[in-house]
Amino acid sequence: MGSGPRAAVVGSANVDLVVRCERLPRPGETVLGGDVARRAGGKGANQAAAAARLGARTTLVASFGEDEAGDWLAGQVVQRGVDLAPVARSTRPTGTAFIAVDDDGENQIVVAAGANLDLDASGVDLDGYDVVLAQLEVPDAVVADVAARTGRLVLNVAPSRALDADLLARCAVVIANEGEAAALDLAALAHCVVTLGARGAVHYRFGVEVARAAAPVVRAVDAVGAGDVFCAAYAIRYALGEADDRALAYASVAGALATLAPGAQGALPTDEEVRSWLEPDS
Repeated sequence: MGSGPRAAVVGSANVDLVVRCERLPRPGETVLGGDVARRAGGKGANQAAAAARLGARTTLVASFGEDEAGDWLAGQVVQRGVDLAPVARSTRPTGTAFIAVDDDGENQIVVAAGANLDLDASGVDLDGYDVVLAQLEVPDAVVADVAARTGRLVLNVAPSRALDADLLARCAVVIANEGEAAALDLAALAHCVVTLGARGAVHYRFGVEVARAAAPVVRAVDAVGAGDVFCAAYAIRYALGEADDRALAYASVAGALATLAPGAQGALPTDEEVRSWLEPDS
């Protein structure tokens, strides 16, 4: 466990089945790919692993299946320094993501939620955490319960779906990519961070841009999970009370570094690595 802020991540945990191909298929098309690789994934597990790697004392609140895949996935997450004490087991199969990645690092993903649908965080005390990070690969009721019980919720609105305006207003920070942000009323959100991929990210307060950060230029190998690393990095800097522009810059670098190896948890940067990009002469 790290020595940084205490972070609770409430979200999904999946086994990722990944196949690389020269290019992604068009609708109705079949393309040939390489061997299938099994990797740890799910937005909740990814963000928890990233937060732990960046030095946060991280707890994952999730639901795993009572199957071999769940045992394997739990072991993978624990190896990354994450506390799994509140994790429940479900009679549903462990969540599984089917991922195709092309030679440019772009991807297509289909998720079978499985055990994630049985997640219930209502019995978890959130008061002792400096930040709570959640996503939308779990039932709406879970997100609503968490938002009602903490004022330090950083919500990553992915995958995109309609959410109650009151729930969004209770979030300390909402994080969205460009497509997800198009469905939001930014003017109603006190803090919304919009990620722009290789172009960095922008921070809005009630629809007004207050900070912008560029991402470093890297040769991406695999973009799967880069957004999750960004979210974890931003949540940690939020927990530490860092200024908007500095938190944005830190998260943008972390997200870019996450693309340098295959897999959603294949290139989790450390705090030292992020700082070496931000402050190369220090």
